[in-house]
Amino acid sequence: MEEDFQWADVTANEIIKRDKKSYVCSSGVSPSGVVHMGNFREIITSQLVTQALLDKGKKAKHIHYWDDYDRLRKVPANIPKNFEKYIGMPLSEIPDPFKCHASYALHFEKEVEKYLKKLGFKIEIIRHSEKYKKCVYADEIKKVLNEKEKIAEILNKYRQEPLEKDWWPINVYCEKCKKDSTKILSYDGEYEIKYSCDCGYTNTIDFRKIGIVKPLWRIQWPIWWHHENVDFEPGGKEHYNTSGGARITANEIFEELYKEKHPVDLKYDFIIIKGVGGKMSSSLGNVITLKEVLDIYEPQIVRYLFASTRPNTEFSVSFDMDVIKIYEDFDNTERVYFDEKQITNEKKLSKEKRIYELSYIGKIPKKIPIQPSFRHLTTLLQIYEGNIDKVLQEYHKKDVRIKERAKLVWNWLEKYAPDEMKFKVKDKIDIKLDDKEREALIKVREILKKERIDELNLHNKFYEISEEFGINPKDFFKVAYSVLIGKEKGPRLASFILEIGKSRVIRLLDQL
Repeated sequence: MEEDFQWADVTANEIIKRDKKSYVCSSGVSPSGVVHMGNFREIITSQLVTQALLDKGKKAKHIHYWDDYDRLRKVPANIPKNFEKYIGMPLSEIPDPFKCHASYALHFEKEVEKYLKKLGFKIEIIRHSEKYKKCVYADEIKKVLNEKEKIAEILNKYRQEPLEKDWWPINVYCEKCKKDSTKILSYDGEYEIKYSCDCGYTNTIDFRKIGIVKPLWRIQWPIWWHHENVDFEPGGKEHYNTSGGARITANEIFEELYKEKHPVDLKYDFIIIKGVGGKMSSSLGNVITLKEVLDIYEPQIVRYLFASTRPNTEFSVSFDMDVIKIYEDFDNTERVYFDEKQITNEKKLSKEKRIYELSYIGKIPKKIPIQPSFRHLTTLLQIYEGNIDKVLQEYHKKDVRIKERAKLVWNWLEKYAPDEMKFKVKDKIDIKLDDKEREALIKVREILKKERIDELNLHNKFYEISEEFGINPKDFFKVAYSVLIGKEKGPRLASFILEIGKSRVIRLLDQL
């Protein structure tokens, strides 16, 4: 087999060793609050591995489950405090605090789902609340109830204090108050459970008919894997880092219950908000959402960020000046793919091309797409005060990538760009100039009026003018920028003037 160097391909090769006709990759997130980019890392990790399997000619699918029958544990920072009354209820049974969806869970699920297609994801969505309410997992629940001693033995290996003798591997949501403040009174060994709730309600139910039983989350994993024949599911590093971590025990429980090898797993690290540090947390409110990222980054560049970074590596999603470099890095990888940039190291060349294949959405064209420079667009857009149609005219074509990238650049300028990157071309001269400075700028005006001049020659003229009028070149450039944009620095002056347009600069300098 041809050697692979990209992490998704390496993982796919491991999965293929299971030697099946088709493969199932899984991901899962609890919509307990804003679904942030740290959560999204699980989804895209599974998606890229699924794509790697498909590219190897294997039959594979990606199923993503929303663990929306999970209980509300605490109220996140952006949710009204009075939602504390719903703690202990399933997320799918709590009203939407923003009053735009049928439930609390659905609000946060849909906020992510509407962008997955834009990212080129082929994914099957499953809501656990629907499965549990329809009693789909009844037989698996019966199995874990009857083998709870074996499960407890695995968990107790890693505990300082053993589980209580009356411990059960499930929770029951009360039919009356809908909370999980219940106690199991008896189990008949088949499908009947008698429970009581702190609210005073007691009942005996058949969990094949009444879907109010939910396995504890360490046990839910094995049930899910077995029911859906899962071959791969990644997991956050917090589930591995300690002895007896959740994923470690889930793997052991699966093998004990089903006498099969647990699904291939892949540990992924945190995603950091640039300049803040620490992992993202919905409950604390320090999150970056997929929407916010797609307001700045093209969908294929979002894929590129993950395809080019090993999952077990922590990295930052940046909104500062690093955005420019990330776009440049992607464009560079694209040039490598189309052989417009040579790499002599065959291993690196193969890896870069594969990263591009996993990043690109849709069928890759035969010719390299237009690559409008992010940095250059920041200049053009500010010259034209956000008028994208005028920017398109500069490129002499209405290319979709230019238009979409321009929109994202403008978003970045408005929301995140540092002040030193921002400017506005003036229509009046509002600074005081001494005689030498005024005469030097008049000379610039005359050159622009009389000569057909390119960037290099104009740049050289600036030094000639500085010498002619006895002005330090640094001071000349400061004055020129101050007149044009009210700042002492700006884009390369000669190209900047030509981009603004000679006639527009001449009109300004006519005020001298």
